[in-house]
Amino acid sequence: MRVPVPDVLLPAQALGRVHFTGIGGAGLSAIARIMALQGVPVSGSDDQDTPFLPALREVGVTCHLGYAAEHLADADTVVVTTAAREDNPEVLAARRRGLRVLPRSAGLAAVMAGHRVLAVAGTHGKTTTTGLLTSALVAAGADPTYAVGGVLTATGRNADAGTDDLFVAEADESDGAFLVYRPHAAIVTNVEADHLDNWGTEEAYHAAFEEFADTIDRDGFLVVVGDDPGAAALATYARSHGLEVVTVGEGETCDLRLVDLAFEGSTSRGRVLRDGVVVGDLVLAIPGRHYLLDALAALAVGLRLGYDAPRLLSGLAGFTGTGRRMELKGEEAGVRVYDSYAHHPVEIAGDLQAARAVVGDGRLVVAFQPHLVSRTRIFGTQMGVALGAADEVVVLDVYLAREDADPAVTGALVADAVPLDAQHVVFERDFDAVPAALAARARPGDLVLTLGAGSITELGPRVLDLLRRDHG
Repeated sequence: MRVPVPDVLLPAQALGRVHFTGIGGAGLSAIARIMALQGVPVSGSDDQDTPFLPALREVGVTCHLGYAAEHLADADTVVVTTAAREDNPEVLAARRRGLRVLPRSAGLAAVMAGHRVLAVAGTHGKTTTTGLLTSALVAAGADPTYAVGGVLTATGRNADAGTDDLFVAEADESDGAFLVYRPHAAIVTNVEADHLDNWGTEEAYHAAFEEFADTIDRDGFLVVVGDDPGAAALATYARSHGLEVVTVGEGETCDLRLVDLAFEGSTSRGRVLRDGVVVGDLVLAIPGRHYLLDALAALAVGLRLGYDAPRLLSGLAGFTGTGRRMELKGEEAGVRVYDSYAHHPVEIAGDLQAARAVVGDGRLVVAFQPHLVSRTRIFGTQMGVALGAADEVVVLDVYLAREDADPAVTGALVADAVPLDAQHVVFERDFDAVPAALAARARPGDLVLTLGAGSITELGPRVLDLLRRDHG
């Protein structure tokens, strides 16, 4: 559902009692928690009990399961998820009653009021980078408010209200939400076409990031990963429009440069240089080159804000990840099971590269659930090609989310493009049959990885249960 952004964005304290339709999602749950911590009366509904709801209940937020008009009670404002259907009874009731109805972006802007916003944008890596920046700033002595699109492993929460004026926020481009926030500074990790169901063309998608750069304070700054062509092009655009830009990456022309990269098990490391001078060693407890670059961008923001490099690096070293980003779910019978949110070909390739470093001499057994019909139609073949870096692949059917099914676009489109022979690739339509398919393929020393932005995250624990039962 597309809800228009109002011409005037009110602070949270001016919204009265706020009800969230879709409160269990990553975005709305973060906003609701911050509002509650700011003293705003909050309630919400969702059609499922998600991992984000416990952190809301602990601060007194009533979270209804299922949608019903009576859940609005005496609400003055309703914030609505983009995944809501047009016939959602809460939205229909809110409109009948003439209540203020806001999209997620306006809700987040409401809790940002009065803060210096540090927005993290990009096609890939937003959630991890937002978590890394939050961790670095806290270690350096700041106490920011933060809103992340995933649960921080260290806190078990995806949002908190801090005491200083900084607000670290994941800025989602999928529906144009990132154009609303007017940040003081921003990170753009990369710009590579996605969400074309909303933007239509690759050119329009890139233009949206230019518009985002134009929303940054002129006395602020933009940090980009200069190794990415789309982000590098954005840096050129931003500089030509008078914005200070800091580039980070492995390239020799980057302002903050990472050299001597090394990967051992789940640890990633590199040395940071600024103008040829060593700033320090960047060490992460999560695997993958792309995560090092995300951390380098977070470090650049902290340095530009004047924080101490050793303390920032310490915060990055202590970062233990976010839920669903190469998250270790457990180990049974010598098989490690990880879960990750990767749903774009570039993300799949990055996580498989990281998983390969972790598994060593073992094999990668991967299950992938394509997310959205529109994305699978456009990128399905590329998804399959990226999955070829695994040893065994199980492809599920498309997770529909907010879209309707298309019989011409199924997981078979992805499975058929995987460059492995037929005995190592299977398209499994039956969701409940996937755990057994993975457990049957895995052997001691292997790594099982579930990939996708949908319900596949539920399968890791089921795989572990099967391995425990079969080998216990």
